[in-house]
Amino acid sequence: MIEELAAGVPGWSVDTDVVVIGSGIAGLVAAIRASGQGRVLLVTKALLDAGSTRWAQGGIAAALAPEDSPEEHLADTLTAGVGLCDADAVRALVTEGPDAVRRLIEAGAHFDVGPDGTVSLTREGGHHRRRIAHAGGDATGAEISRALLAALKQTDGVEVIENALVLDLLMAGGRAAGVTLHVMGEGTRDGVGAVRARAVVLATGGLGQVFAATTNPEVSTGDGVALAMRAGAEVADLEFVQFHPTVMWLGPDAQGQQPLISEAVRGEGAHLVDAQGERFMVGRHELAELAPRDVVAKGIMNRMRETGEPCMWLDGRHLGADFWESRFPNILASCRQHGVDPVTDPIPVVPAAHYASGGVRTDLYGRTSIPGLYACGEVACTGVHGANRLASNSLLEGLVFAERIGQAVKDDLTLPVPRPEPSDRSVGLLDPSVRADVQKTMSAYCGVLRNAEGLAEAERELARLAGRTSAQPCVEAWEATNLHQVATAVVAAAAQRAETRGSHWREDFPDRDDAAWLGRLVGRAAGQGYRLAFHPTTASKGE
Repeated sequence: MIEELAAGVPGWSVDTDVVVIGSGIAGLVAAIRASGQGRVLLVTKALLDAGSTRWAQGGIAAALAPEDSPEEHLADTLTAGVGLCDADAVRALVTEGPDAVRRLIEAGAHFDVGPDGTVSLTREGGHHRRRIAHAGGDATGAEISRALLAALKQTDGVEVIENALVLDLLMAGGRAAGVTLHVMGEGTRDGVGAVRARAVVLATGGLGQVFAATTNPEVSTGDGVALAMRAGAEVADLEFVQFHPTVMWLGPDAQGQQPLISEAVRGEGAHLVDAQGERFMVGRHELAELAPRDVVAKGIMNRMRETGEPCMWLDGRHLGADFWESRFPNILASCRQHGVDPVTDPIPVVPAAHYASGGVRTDLYGRTSIPGLYACGEVACTGVHGANRLASNSLLEGLVFAERIGQAVKDDLTLPVPRPEPSDRSVGLLDPSVRADVQKTMSAYCGVLRNAEGLAEAERELARLAGRTSAQPCVEAWEATNLHQVATAVVAAAAQRAETRGSHWREDFPDRDDAAWLGRLVGRAAGQGYRLAFHPTTASKGE
C-alpha cells in the first residue's frame, strides 16, 4: 500500500530523467555523475550548501599513505561495525575510496598538505593508521562542498531547485516515477509540485533532529527515510544511531544543534579526563581515547555515572595555542564563543546524536527495494557501517556510492517516460508542536542508554502523539509527521534487538549476543503499523 502526506493537488509539474534529492556530498556527486547519462534535476531543502556535509570537521578516510592499504582500512571498518558490516560493501568502499578522493582533488578540493606537498593525514577513533585527509584544519566538509558546488556550475544538464521539501515518491507500475515536493518561495515553481523522472536518487541526509540534542542541522528531519517507508521500501539498522562522544556540553537543558568537537582533536593528542583529571579511557580499550565511537561514548557515560558529574572533559591544553589556531581554528572559535578557551581550559563534553548508521536499504549500487529508487549518503543503509560507523567513513561512503549510482541509472533511462499513479491513501498530518515532544521522548527513552521499560514508554508516548493532528498542510506539519514516523521505526527496532552491540546499548541486555542477534533488522511499513524481520548475516564478525 502506497501512502503519501496530505499536501493537496500539485500546481505544477516538470519532466526529467533523474531527480536527485539533497545537496551534500552524496547528492552533488550523484547529480554530476548522472548528468553524463541524461537530464538531471537537483532538489535541495534549503540552499545548496546548507546540508550536513559542510558541518563535517574531521575529514575523509582513505588509504592514501604508502604504508597504508585498503585491507587495513577494511579491517578497521569491520571491527567498528561489530559483526554487522556487509563485507562486500566495505570492500567496495575501501578499494574505490582512494581514487575517488583523488578525483575529488582533481575536481578542485584543496586538502591540507605537508611540507613535501602530499596530503596531510591524521588519525581518528578506530583507525590504526593515519588515513584521514582534512581541509582548512577542521573545515573539511565546507571545502568539499565548495569544490563540488563549483564543479556543479561547470556541469551541463543539471537544473537546481532550492528551498524545496520533498514530500512523497510517485509510482508507476511498481517503479519509482518521480516525487512530489513543496517549494518554499515565490516564482514560476512554488507551492506543491510534481517531478516526473525515470530514476529518483535520495540523498536527503540524516535524522538527527529526532533527538532533542544533536550535531545535525535543523534540516535533518529524516524526510528521505520517511518518504521511502511510506512508499513501501525496505529500511534497515535503524536502531544503530551513533552518538558522537565529544559534543560540547552547554548545560542540562541544551537543545537543537550542538557544537561538535571533532574526533581529530583526540587524534592529535587531546585526552578525555574526569573532574579529577584522570584519563578514564586508559585501560578500557587498547586505543584509549581513540577507540571506536561506541566504546568511547559508553566510557564517558559510565564515568559520568560513577562520578555523578554531568559531563566529562576533553583536555587539549598541552597542544598549545599555535597548534589550536592552525589545526582547529573553527573549533577553537566555537569553543570561545561559548565561553571556553581550549588553550587554557578543558572542554566539557557529552555524547549527542550524530549519525544514522541505518536507513533505506540498498545494494552495492544504491538500488533500493523499489525499482528506479536509489539512495546514498546518510539516508542509505549500504551495509558499510554495521552497528557503528568508523570515524570519517561517512564522507567516503557518500562519495563512492554516489559515483556508483551515477553510472547505474543509465539502465533506467532506456525506459519510457513514466505516468505516475495516484496513491492508495493520504497520511494525516501531525501538529507542528509534536516535533518538540518527539525529540524529548526520544532523548529520554531511546538515547545512548536504552532498556525495555523506557522503550515501552517511548512507544506509548509516540502512539499518544499520533492523535495530535493538524488540519493545515505546512512545512512544519510535514516535518513533524516525518520525525514521528522515523522515531516510531527507530524505537521499534531498538525494542526488538535484545542485546548491546555497537551504538545500540541496552542496559537490560548488556552483552553482545552473536548466537541470537548476528544479523540485521529489516523493516517495512505494513498498513497502519511497521513490520520487522531479522536477517542473519554471514559478514565478518569483527571484534
